[in-house]
Amino acid sequence: MGLSAAALSNVALASQIGGGITSAFGAYGQASTQRANLGAQAAVAEANARISELGAQAELADSNQRIANATQRYGQLKSSQRAAMAANGIAIDQGSAADVLASTDELKAQDRATLEINAMRAAFGQRMQASNQRSQAAMSRANASSINPLMAGATSLMGSAGRVAQSWYEFSGGSRGSTQTLAPAGDPIDALYQLNNGWR
Repeated sequence: MGLSAAALSNVALASQIGGGITSAFGAYGQASTQRANLGAQAAVAEANARISELGAQAELADSNQRIANATQRYGQLKSSQRAAMAANGIAIDQGSAADVLASTDELKAQDRATLEINAMRAAFGQRMQASNQRSQAAMSRANASSINPLMAGATSLMGSAGRVAQSWYEFSGGSRGSTQTLAPAGDPIDALYQLNNGWR
């Protein structure tokens, strides 16, 4: 024996309700996943920012070491120059001998300035990168905080409820001339229970 139009309407309404609930859970899960992904992106960006800052500090530390090494080399060079001049009986505090020593000091100062500038440029680049990564982390966290999985699920459920209500209204109006109507109070779940002779 086939089902009447009213019974089919109740089944359709029950299916719509089930689909609406499934969609609500899906929307909740999707929003939760999206929020978790954004939180993970923020954590990665913050870790990268810390690494970039450590890189900047390492550049400056390496620069100090390179400057110390250069200073030592120029000191050794100057000592060798003084010793060579003294061995040849040249006065080191006047004339061309003094000019040679002064040139050595000038070269040392130039190398020091070059090393400092290069280190500052490298550190600045690392810190700019760290700043961008922190901004990215802040944006990801802001986007994550704006996602509300419960609201997403509720919004989906409300949309489905509106469609179910519209279908119930249409089915109810279309079944006025039939001998079988919707379940009492228009309850599609109860109608499905009655059609199935109980839950099995």
